[in-house]
Amino acid sequence: MDELELIYPSLDMKEDILQYKEEHFKYGDMQVHGTGGLAYYDDLDEWLEHIETIRKGNLDAGIKTSTFFSRRVSDGKLIGCVKLHHSLNEELKNGGHIAYGIRPSERGRGYGIKQLKLILGFAKQEGLTQVIVACDKDNIASAKTAIGCGGISVKEFEEDGVMKQHYLIELKGI
Repeated sequence: MDELELIYPSLDMKEDILQYKEEHFKYGDMQVHGTGGLAYYDDLDEWLEHIETIRKGNLDAGIKTSTFFSRRVSDGKLIGCVKLHHSLNEELKNGGHIAYGIRPSERGRGYGIKQLKLILGFAKQEGLTQVIVACDKDNIASAKTAIGCGGISVKEFEEDGVMKQHYLIELKGI
């Protein structure tokens, strides 16, 4: 399978980002997971500004968040998106450190685990020793991705009428 690399979103990727977003909507996805709210921005420049602001650190929340696309090395296609909260505050504790998604046309091909492994390596470089990945209990693909990267189920809870799960991933062996 093709290798992936993590890249920061940038304006020179505009067409690729818009195609990535549009594909999610065509498949009926209401969100574009792991993007830091891309689905809610009509202006790509505003989204890029938002991503850069939270990468430097959201002063109000005291949280730094790094957002990346995963790009297939062989052809440059954007395969997924992943974000890392470098720490958690009260508002983010149920959401976990990492959120991710794979573009609909590339799901089921093992890219989720490859992408998660890349962000886990980044998290370790950033000084984290463990991370929490959260997912809806009925999102079997996301749970398998977390488990495939060493995630251990540590918590199950209900939030807004939806059952959620937390997976703890230790980074010492990464």
